Amino acid sequence: MAAIAVNQFAECVTCHAWSPDHSMIALCPNNHEVHIYKSVEENWERIHVLQKHDQIVAGIDWSKSSNRIVTVSHDRNSYVWNQEGSVWVPTLVILRLNRAALCVQWSPKGNKFAVGSGAKTVCICYYEQENNWWVSKLIRKKHDSSVTSVAWHPNNVLIATTSTDGKCRVFSTFIKGVDAGKPRKSGSGSSLDAKFGEQIVQLDLSFCWAFGVKWSPSGNSLAYVGHNSMIYFVDHIGPSPSAQSVVLRDLPLRDVGYVCL
Repeated sequence: MAAIAVNQFAECVTCHAWSPDHSMIALCPNNHEVHIYKSVEENWERIHVLQKHDQIVAGIDWSKSSNRIVTVSHDRNSYVWNQEGSVWVPTLVILRLNRAALCVQWSPKGNKFAVGSGAKTVCICYYEQENNWWVSKLIRKKHDSSVTSVAWHPNNVLIATTSTDGKCRVFSTFIKGVDAGKPRKSGSGSSLDAKFGEQIVQLDLSFCWAFGVKWSPSGNSLAYVGHNSMIYFVDHIGPSPSAQSVVLRDLPLRDVGYVCL
């Protein structure tokens, strides 16, 4: 078994994201900055410092399809960073939030990203060419508390969220002019079009804060975790989902992921 290298980039790392080829990593050292490190001859060298936010950066994601970086912060703002030569240039995102932005993730195609917030709101953001900025459509009044995690379905339309209200939900994010075709309700057997913000399913399996959620690579199931150290696996997303849970003895779980073998 190959040795595992241990590197300390900061005393506390708030969030991080890998570049598409895993040769670089972007992280927040528990402040308003984002540091980018590159692997050079078995060492990690800091090559960029992104400075635009005023408060702690709470979420970072690095698009696998476009090489863009998106950041969100407790300052209620978000920026999309494009690399132009040796410089990362920020583009403003119009979030319209009145509470902290807490998490962010690019869609599989890289043409949208989702931001979860302390305002009980999810912002679905897309690029507006005419004004050279990223705008958002909001999924409002669906959550009863802060949105802690977001995860995109492989179809680039459905999104799963977890919240400190103890629930996991799945929504449609179809945006005319951004998404091609007409989406269908996954797993429901229905031929009805799923409009933007329409809730596909609400899962009330956890009676505590829910933190992390991920779709399986096929998109046929999802898993999410909570403050009660339990993992919930859900199949057949729709009106009659089937679920099972696994109880662990560890501390509260903060995130979950599928491993592709």
